[in-house]
Amino acid sequence: MTASPIAVQSTGFDWRAFVKKYFIVGILLAFMIGLTIATGGKFMQITNLLNIVTQVSGFGLVALGMVFVLIIKGIDLSVGSVVALSAVVTVSLGQTATAGTKFFPDFTPPIIVPILGAIAVGIICGVINGSIITIFRIAPFIATLGAMTYLRGTALIYSDGKPISGMDPALAFIGGGKLFGVIPIPVIILAVAAVGMHILLNKTRFGLHVFAIGGNEQAARVSGINIRRVTFYVFVLIGALAGIAGLILAGRIESGNPQLGYQMEMDVITAAVIGGTSFNGGVGTIWGAIVGSLLIGVINNGMDLLNISPFAQLVVKGVIIIIAIIIDERKNRA
Repeated sequence: MTASPIAVQSTGFDWRAFVKKYFIVGILLAFMIGLTIATGGKFMQITNLLNIVTQVSGFGLVALGMVFVLIIKGIDLSVGSVVALSAVVTVSLGQTATAGTKFFPDFTPPIIVPILGAIAVGIICGVINGSIITIFRIAPFIATLGAMTYLRGTALIYSDGKPISGMDPALAFIGGGKLFGVIPIPVIILAVAAVGMHILLNKTRFGLHVFAIGGNEQAARVSGINIRRVTFYVFVLIGALAGIAGLILAGRIESGNPQLGYQMEMDVITAAVIGGTSFNGGVGTIWGAIVGSLLIGVINNGMDLLNISPFAQLVVKGVIIIIAIIIDERKNRA
């Protein structure tokens, strides 16, 4: 007795689906191999690879939140400014006593104070964005475009337009330290956040509601999902992640620079879209955002190793964004 064609088809391996799902991984590996050859092996050195992962930890964290935002057909252009504001606030709260901080002039505060400060700044920014979008029914693009400007201005005013120094070494360890002298702390934070966001997106009711809104908002509303509440919490979530990113980046450079995160939103959105999250909503994965972030980090690092002009690097990034959007559109038409 032979199996029916239907049975054979149902048990066969779908190569097309496999390639479509993991295409970005193949691109990443191809770039890594190509850059290894082009740089004479310098690219694949362990120290360089760890440097790449450390560099992408900041915007990679925010990319995790951008996955949620894009799935509900939103966008957040303010994340770079949120990073800058959280960075200057966290350093001002985490200066050593000798730095003469206006908040704690006589002692170095416990490290939990600046950590909570960074997260609080991110959450507050997310609350503001989410409230404007959901209460006043303002399009996310417009609301966060405005936030990108006034939050950057707030960071400049707060810091008098210059970096805040005198960071507590314990706080700097978060951005520049290594566990057991090997694994960078930012990489650990990114890994933990990725696992948490994956569970939140795929294993909870909140994640189910996020996908439902992005897939068909009207159907989600009819089924009883509170669209405004879910949208509000999505923007609070990305705000919190941007706050943590500000903490990490401030620790890496050991100062609070109001110019941190400049144009980060481009890297964040590109990483999410390259990783398979659709501008049309309803589709997105956390692991894809991580791979997309690594791809951007690999390209940036490779161009530096090859001594490509910073101006030319901007051109390459712009082309990558366009290609990512074209691929996204073609996938949705298929």
